[in-house]
Amino acid sequence: MTKYLFEANYVGDGIKGLLREGGTQRRAALEEALSSVGGSLESFYYAFGSTDVLGIFDVPDTASAAALALMINSSGNVYVRLKPLLTPEEIDEASKKTPSYRAPGK
Repeated sequence: MTKYLFEANYVGDGIKGLLREGGTQRRAALEEALSSVGGSLESFYYAFGSTDVLGIFDVPDTASAAALALMINSSGNVYVRLKPLLTPEEIDEASKKTPSYRAPGK
């Protein structure tokens, strides 16, 4: 499973829907969406300021995460941003790789 941090903001009718349905119903809607791609919700929090909702979920693969983001963002009622989360062991593995790279202008 791939773990993602998500940050979301309600837009326009999304805010009205949140006020009408309440926070637990919106969390349930995300749990249902995640389940439809074989994923699960680890944490879900509301906030105020620059982000309305944030949390962590697991999905089987990157394509599932992209499909969710595309579907949610296409509603026009919510704007979601995903950030893949890496374990310390994955960083250890990455640090042992030596990709070839030439910096611009060098």
